[in-house]
Amino acid sequence: MGKQNAASLGPWIATVAEDDTAGELVELYEAARDTDNGRVDNIMSIHSLHPGGLRTHFELYREVMTGTATLRKVERELIALVVSKANECHY
Repeated sequence: MGKQNAASLGPWIATVAEDDTAGELVELYEAARDTDNGRVDNIMSIHSLHPGGLRTHFELYREVMTGTATLRKVERELIALVVSKANECHY
């Protein structure tokens, strides 16, 4: 096995795979699923062992990204990109 970039390894936190979800987590994964690629982003799935945390994170994200009519979604995404870049975060 060759060297791997740490960013390509994914989260270092134990998560529940989408195929292994049950109960409330099934509904939360469906709500958090990225409509563009059909997957649950790592930033959401790292909360899978604590569904309450996943719910709270997703609700905060949804409110921030849709909370006011003053910015279009693309503008919000660009702000998130610039902030992530400034913070040296790959998201």
